[in-house]
Amino acid sequence: MRGTGAYLPEQRITSTELSTALGLDPQWIESRTGIRARHRAAPGQAASDLAAHAARDALAAAGIDAGDLALIVLGTSTPDELGPATACRVQALLGAGRAAAFDVAAACTGFLHALQTAAALLHGTPGTPGTPAPGNTARPPGGGPYALVIGVEVYSRFLNPGDRATRALFGDGAAAAVLGPVPAPYGITAMGMGADGTRADDVLIPAGGSRLPATADTLAALDHTIHMDGAAVRNFITDVFPRIVADALDTAGVKTTDLALVVPHQPNPKLVASLAPAAGLDPGRLAIAGQDVGNIGAASLPYALHRAVTDDRLYPGDQVLLAGFGAGLTWAHALLTWPPLD
Repeated sequence: MRGTGAYLPEQRITSTELSTALGLDPQWIESRTGIRARHRAAPGQAASDLAAHAARDALAAAGIDAGDLALIVLGTSTPDELGPATACRVQALLGAGRAAAFDVAAACTGFLHALQTAAALLHGTPGTPGTPAPGNTARPPGGGPYALVIGVEVYSRFLNPGDRATRALFGDGAAAAVLGPVPAPYGITAMGMGADGTRADDVLIPAGGSRLPATADTLAALDHTIHMDGAAVRNFITDVFPRIVADALDTAGVKTTDLALVVPHQPNPKLVASLAPAAGLDPGRLAIAGQDVGNIGAASLPYALHRAVTDDRLYPGDQVLLAGFGAGLTWAHALLTWPPLD
């Protein structure tokens, strides 16, 4: 990993303001979730716009140009359109004409799925960005190739105004990371992922796809907004987070005490922080940033990682565990030995 970046829309809505608007005690949301505020995209501002801002931030941190990119992989569940891929919109906004670009759809686990996909492709099998086709000079002269991995959501367009649970949790935002060559022993040392599709109905946007296309009836029923079984999702998080940590450590042959930092997805920051003991973790080693942004889905984990970088919580040689989970149901992890970023 060579650089990180993030972007939050300008409009900020505090939990006190939102609680009051919902007819609740002013402290109701923050006391239950730990979320103090979330951001809302401006009218006309799409997922690709947020993603491009975060991408430019990450490219600047990595010290490379958009033209150096061989690959853009973007995770989102709130794309600009059902097609084409939002990553293609970002490619155009960045002027990254040499980069292949596509989306992955794994909801809040999207960034980690994108990260693992990009890392695998950068190893350079025939036909991937690591081995450019004739006429495609994707590999930059300075080393490379480089991949841009993005998580972005504009959840505010998909919320039921009367649903306290989803309005309390979700916000808008984007975060990105640049992958590229790093010297041994730095880099990604272990990865894993999983899914349980029998629980796809626990949290979803029912309408707008091929199963339930948009009609006047689906619009009237608010089926284009997020539907969530709060108790089921809470139980899933409580079970899966300690399991992800255990599986990752077992696969890599390391101990919890070897970890300098654990960066989890954080749909409910208070809940996730409370699970540290069950995962055998020192709560102080968790990177929790969701209190300032709410659940920004595929952007939550990379946003927390970016905050850890900018807050100087990571040093070369640190073992860092990224642990994601989300709708689908899906989960994933990546263990990194943090490189020097200069």
